[in-house]
Amino acid sequence: MYRCSSTTALIFLTLHLGTVANAQTTGGAADGLASASMPSVSMASSVEIGGTPTIFREIFTVPSNADAGANLIPNIEDPQAVDAQIVCPGYTASNVVRNDLGFVATLTLAGQACNVYGNDIETLNLTVQYQSSDRLAIRISPAVIDASNESYYILPNYLVTQPTADVDANNTSLENDLSFTWSNDPTFSFSVYRVSTGDSLLSTAGTKLIYEDQFIEFASALPDNYNLYGLGETIHDLRLGNNLTRTMYNADVGDPIDENIYGTHPFYLDTRYYEVDPDTGNFSLVTSNATNATANYVSYSHGVYNRNSHGQEVLLRPTNITWRLLGGSIDLYVFAGPTQPEVTKAYQMSAVGLPAMQQYFTFGYHQCRWGYANWSQLQEVVDNYEAFGIPLENIWTDIDYMNQYRDFDNDPIRYSYSEAETFLTNLHNSGRHYIPIIDSAIYVPNPQNASDNYTTFNNGNDMGAFMKNPDGSLYIGTVWPGYTVFPDWISGGAGQWWADEMTSWHSKIAFDGAWIDMSEAASFCVGSCGSPNVTMNPVHPPFSLPGEPGNVIYSYPEGFNLTNATEAAVASSLSARQASAYPTSSAVLAAASDYLRTAPTSGLRDINHPPYVVNNIQGDLAVHALSPNATHADGTADYDIHNLWGHQILNATYYALLSAIPDRRPFIIGRSTFAGSGKWAGHWGGDNTSLFAYMYFSISQALSFSLFGIPMFGVDTCGFNGNTDEELCNRWMQLSAFFPFYRNHNTLSANPQEAYVWASVAEASRTAMQIRYSLLPYMYTLFYLAHTTGSTVMRALAWEFPREPLLAGVDNQFFLGPAILVTPVLAQGADSVKGVFPGAGKGEVYYDWYNKSTIFEQPGQNVTIDAPLGHIPVFVRGGYVLPLQEPAMVTRDARTNPWGVIVALSLEGRANGRLYVDDGESLVQNATLFVEFTAADSALHASPRGMYNDTNPLANVTVLGVQDPVHNVTLNGMTIPRTGVDYNATTKALVVSGLRNMTSSGAWAAEWVLRWS
Repeated sequence: MYRCSSTTALIFLTLHLGTVANAQTTGGAADGLASASMPSVSMASSVEIGGTPTIFREIFTVPSNADAGANLIPNIEDPQAVDAQIVCPGYTASNVVRNDLGFVATLTLAGQACNVYGNDIETLNLTVQYQSSDRLAIRISPAVIDASNESYYILPNYLVTQPTADVDANNTSLENDLSFTWSNDPTFSFSVYRVSTGDSLLSTAGTKLIYEDQFIEFASALPDNYNLYGLGETIHDLRLGNNLTRTMYNADVGDPIDENIYGTHPFYLDTRYYEVDPDTGNFSLVTSNATNATANYVSYSHGVYNRNSHGQEVLLRPTNITWRLLGGSIDLYVFAGPTQPEVTKAYQMSAVGLPAMQQYFTFGYHQCRWGYANWSQLQEVVDNYEAFGIPLENIWTDIDYMNQYRDFDNDPIRYSYSEAETFLTNLHNSGRHYIPIIDSAIYVPNPQNASDNYTTFNNGNDMGAFMKNPDGSLYIGTVWPGYTVFPDWISGGAGQWWADEMTSWHSKIAFDGAWIDMSEAASFCVGSCGSPNVTMNPVHPPFSLPGEPGNVIYSYPEGFNLTNATEAAVASSLSARQASAYPTSSAVLAAASDYLRTAPTSGLRDINHPPYVVNNIQGDLAVHALSPNATHADGTADYDIHNLWGHQILNATYYALLSAIPDRRPFIIGRSTFAGSGKWAGHWGGDNTSLFAYMYFSISQALSFSLFGIPMFGVDTCGFNGNTDEELCNRWMQLSAFFPFYRNHNTLSANPQEAYVWASVAEASRTAMQIRYSLLPYMYTLFYLAHTTGSTVMRALAWEFPREPLLAGVDNQFFLGPAILVTPVLAQGADSVKGVFPGAGKGEVYYDWYNKSTIFEQPGQNVTIDAPLGHIPVFVRGGYVLPLQEPAMVTRDARTNPWGVIVALSLEGRANGRLYVDDGESLVQNATLFVEFTAADSALHASPRGMYNDTNPLANVTVLGVQDPVHNVTLNGMTIPRTGVDYNATTKALVVSGLRNMTSSGAWAAEWVLRWS
């Protein structure tokens, strides 16, 4: 996030008398080691503390030009850019040697080297391997690799797992529906076909393979109006358009639309629809959005994963997709599917790993903000939630709690350890939890100030835990605390040091999880700017804080001028006055001659300014980030694995939490992620803005991360940047109640936005949370299935209904699991919302969550649904059984409440479902419980298995879609008294209550059958 340090711009540091440097300039060198101008006079003042004269100095603010890089123009925008497809020769394949699972071959330059954006590699190795029944690997890498250049091209398996052939691949690969072909006409190209349909899934025919030491390009044709999803991380519609460039270079930036942000996920899902001829059964590819709601369609999906951690671009154009990589290898995996669930499961189980199982409490509600001043204010927030009857499970702190913004150390006054013990004891006794932020950079103590001791740095430095400059000195950037170093996760000492610091800190403050931020990794200056300036520490970031003069927040959501005209007018006037008083430097378009353009040098790589310029949101790769030449212990440059830094800190934090809190599933929410990060952590959407637009995009973000194998996803509800308002927060609090990770968080100095601030928001929150907390057993079961099988939790409508091409672009509705359809209001001023009921008229039925009535609609109809402020339309899909539990203010208490069951019958009168129960926290379970539900022939069967002992009784069963009046209900043959049976002839809903005494040993202590007639 491009945010600022904490509650005040001026921090005062007690210093010994003496001269203190208080300014600097930064050279243009990307390593930051250029000479800097160093003044010799400090600005100091004297005050008395307890009668003792004490010298203070104002903290120096790093100049803004310290974070200014070279003036670059992205290649895709550069009129002088050379088209490698025109000037480069491509390759020719030879020396083909077949083996049991595929073949290997040699690729040789087909002409004179072009060296357009790097040095051409003369000879490449091609490996094609059928790894399983549904996975094909295509690998292209230089033929000559040694210790001097291995990190340029080879992504180590210990950093990112490389899929290998299944142990039974000799047998299963024969069933693979994928076929690889290649040609040398006119140069090497390849194609991947689906055997069963003859469809070309990948085809580089008509293009050339470009392979240089700093530039790789390959392209594949795509059908018209294609349906691609994924290629994160970006904020965009769920379906990616055909005029979009996806840059993957992890960046600390506040959630721009369509630009590269925090993470890299080089994976996409491709879904193709075919209309089935009713007479011949033949398929015809659908290439238009204008489809017939009553026609018969089928779809086939496949996935493509390019295992590469370098900076890269993916160009989506009307007829093709082009990958451009700044290094590494082509390491492609094609997943045959043919459905989204099969693709997603295969991607996780064979390539990136299954998502971490979360503790039960993590599905409760989370409250945070940047600006909670002390433990007392946190207690006030907790007390207010209790007083307003709004469930609160977790309270978080942003960087306010830190001692001068230093990791693993609390402010001794505002967030003292002694007060923490009291606060956390009471918090934990109430069933609640505490999650602090942990930043990624480590403060370097001022060597000229003996009192500026920081053992966390000393311990890490002693263990060689930090990244270096190319000359072997410490790489020192700047983040919140001042000049900082950055853990080197490849070094042998960083992981153990991180675990030691986490464990030591936990002994002082009993936190329950970790929030990892700034992990791209972010730095507020170009290069190692702190190397010559560390004697100035601590220093202030090179930008003003929210709330400081010139950065007062006056922005509000869309339509605020309509609902709060007077306040909006005042804010607009003050904003204009601020803009006039504090003008910002306007961007000036540079002439072509002003852009830095570099050319390849034989035998060398320019990693600070590669010849090919990706469309990075920050421009220069070193701006607001680690410089590309920051160096790891084994000599690997950040350039080669920049996109893995956030991935690695999540890995380190996972094992650090296991050290600090043994035997508990680690709870981690991280900002920067890579393919596979979900096996350790969840993710939040970063620094969004309090706008209805960002609420809308949050659904696409969540669904994309479902594809990436990170189901524990949520956004800053009500918005992080800017001021929210009552209407937006009302709608957003209800929407986020159906996301797995449910947290409200906003920026320093913005208006408060806790759920109790507005009466209508409090009521809307209670309503939505009542549903969420009732559904926690269902959600927890979904997570168990995701953790064990790779299934998704939040689901796009198109994934559940793959025969409906009309749903391909729907991202304003979603399913929670297979059974809950959520249709939120996403527009300002609306009191209704349009939504579709997938499968309606084709055998599907839905029920209104609130009144239990049956929804009857026509196929493909976009229905107007009443949704006044405070109401979020939620529907139960027929054919499913939902386990419920009576809600409570905290999940600890909810887990001891009676059970309930909703049976939503299909049109055929059937339904099924499942329930998973365990202790909710242990990494390794001593006992578990599974319950299978089956409804048919006017009976519900519950079949438990497992040794986990849950003694909560069954309170009630609700059956939706019971067409005939009910006169008799039995449980295991015992008649339910008429007072416990309520059948509504209008809604066709049967409610059976009063079951507690009949299940007093526990709802799942034994099998049971509920029958109605």
